[in-house]
Amino acid sequence: MSAGVVAVVLVPDERSRISAWDLYELSTASMVFGIPYPDLADPWYELRVCGPAPHASHGLDGLAGADTVIVPSVPDAVVERRQELPDDLVEALRAAAAAGARMVSMCSGAFALAAAGLLDGRRATLHHAYGAELAARHPRVTVDTDVLYTDDGAVLTSAGAAAGLDLCLHLVRKDLGATVAGALASRLVVPAHRSGDRPQFVEAPVPPSEEDSLGTALQWAVEHLREPLTVEELARRAHMSPRTFHRRVREAHGTTPLQWLLGQRVARAQSLLESTELPVERIGEESGLGTAANLRRHFTRAVGVSPTDYRRSFTPSGPPSKDR
Repeated sequence: MSAGVVAVVLVPDERSRISAWDLYELSTASMVFGIPYPDLADPWYELRVCGPAPHASHGLDGLAGADTVIVPSVPDAVVERRQELPDDLVEALRAAAAAGARMVSMCSGAFALAAAGLLDGRRATLHHAYGAELAARHPRVTVDTDVLYTDDGAVLTSAGAAAGLDLCLHLVRKDLGATVAGALASRLVVPAHRSGDRPQFVEAPVPPSEEDSLGTALQWAVEHLREPLTVEELARRAHMSPRTFHRRVREAHGTTPLQWLLGQRVARAQSLLESTELPVERIGEESGLGTAANLRRHFTRAVGVSPTDYRRSFTPSGPPSKDR
């Protein structure tokens, strides 16, 4: 399965410089999409770094024909209204979107998508420090700085730093499946999946000792997904009261324990659909989602397609699905 062409757009400042933060965001996209991982998927993505010479290997014409276009950041001068985005960049982004490319921004890159009108009528996120400015400049954009990333299919946005990596792995998950994304995350030594609606900022971080016991309990849950699991049992394993456990999971993962558990079970079902020919009845059992009907209901709600269609997208020439 071809992963497609990813065009990453560099936007230098008024002195034609690329800041350290710009390089950081670029490197995030590059290490996910620009380094071949033939043992995970072959072919991998084709990466084009687009922008003015000598910073980029392609000009803005490199956006033409790209499956995904990523604007990792814009200079601080753009955010602070001391510099305008180049007209040819804005037009290139519009043209890429009109041609059907998936449009993505990381952190302040949202200003470029907004300038092109691609965020109008959509919910978008970026680093919370920039949220008020984006909202003031582009009132037709629904700015939500309480989440790590947003995804409406055609346009995706993320907050800064680590959230950009979360979004890149989310794209790999959408394109190549949960198994490949999980293996890549393991290789990069980062969590396999942080949901987009997880909060950007936590007022009261979890103390290290409690975080360790929480992580141990949650890891045990991942290893026993096929078993009936309760919040009370997981709280006991974390050496916490159910109330404290609920609060700690919400602080650490931005959701309730039951929703976290459901997400892990859906991810397990994804992996089994990708890598095995097990019937959905068995996958429901192995993932802890129960009956085939229950699997279909939760899976379709979470992923957006049925187990049948999901499996078909990863085995286009394989045997007929048994999800009937």
